[in-house]
Amino acid sequence: MNYDALLDTVLDSGYLPHAVIRRGIRYQLRQRLGEIATYNSSLGEALARKMAFVAELRASPIAIETATANQQHYEVGTELIKGMLGPRMKYSACLYPTGKETLAEAEVAMLEEYVVRGQLEDGMRILDLGCGWGSAALYFAEKLPKAQVVAFSNSKTQKAYIDGRAKAQGLANIEVITGDVADYEFEHETFDRVVSIEMFEHMKNYESLLAKVSRALKPGGKFFAHIFCHKDTPYHFEDGWMTTHFFTGGTMISADLLLYFQKDLTVVNHWWVNGQHYSKSLEHWLSKMTANKKSIWPSLVETYGEKNAATWYSRWEIFYLACSELFNHDKGDTWGVTHILFEKQPKSS
Repeated sequence: MNYDALLDTVLDSGYLPHAVIRRGIRYQLRQRLGEIATYNSSLGEALARKMAFVAELRASPIAIETATANQQHYEVGTELIKGMLGPRMKYSACLYPTGKETLAEAEVAMLEEYVVRGQLEDGMRILDLGCGWGSAALYFAEKLPKAQVVAFSNSKTQKAYIDGRAKAQGLANIEVITGDVADYEFEHETFDRVVSIEMFEHMKNYESLLAKVSRALKPGGKFFAHIFCHKDTPYHFEDGWMTTHFFTGGTMISADLLLYFQKDLTVVNHWWVNGQHYSKSLEHWLSKMTANKKSIWPSLVETYGEKNAATWYSRWEIFYLACSELFNHDKGDTWGVTHILFEKQPKSS
């Protein structure tokens, strides 16, 4: 048995204390930072590598391994996810303005930030691209009752959940569409706003993807993206435990990466959200998952099978631990979240 296989076996056993796992994760983070340092030994080398990365993305498909990514995150049992996330089922970074917020309060704080930074207004037609379990789309429909909200997901499980929540809340201004963003074409120029929350990390060709978004926007319309990222160095998830089990085909975007893709949309504002907000979110999810272990177990069995339920419980624990340590590193100043607002230029008269 090779070292990686042995490590997987030990991690899957569930016997390692969280403190030991955290120490191992911090060691791997130091290794990753060492690799990044070799990329960026000089500013010239760093820029040359980034431009090569941009060129590679432009030559790539919009997305790869979409079926695998969907299986890893989005077609898992809804009751399992409900046992981990907050009441609004926000499977992305939440916001802790004072650091003392409950998970429910932190969900709303970030959702409200989308409304403000995305310049969403009542009466608009809004597309939530890669909507997850509908936290943003449902919030927009509730907050902006005259808006028409379209939630786009590649998961039938998510569509069923969002449709059920919309009905329970009496929200008639939300529609859920299921499809693959890589080949789906939206009606041209029908949306005032497009919002995307932690979807771009699963994508590759941002030029083609932003062109697709531009075609969906009305002239003068805006696109708001929330993306987890490294502060300055993009890289692919190509090997290792995280790639194998949770992020196959993924990309760690740098905070500035989308600034290189302004052929169809122009950046009008750009923000950094300190990574400690995400770390707090993940620690809340981990605590909730641990507290709800008994109640989520049937959903683990339903999703992964009786034989693999214990293994996947351990993997979800390690996933949350690893991501929390990543975003907490260097007090949240190395890995975090970027918010970017783009605009489609109005047609000249």
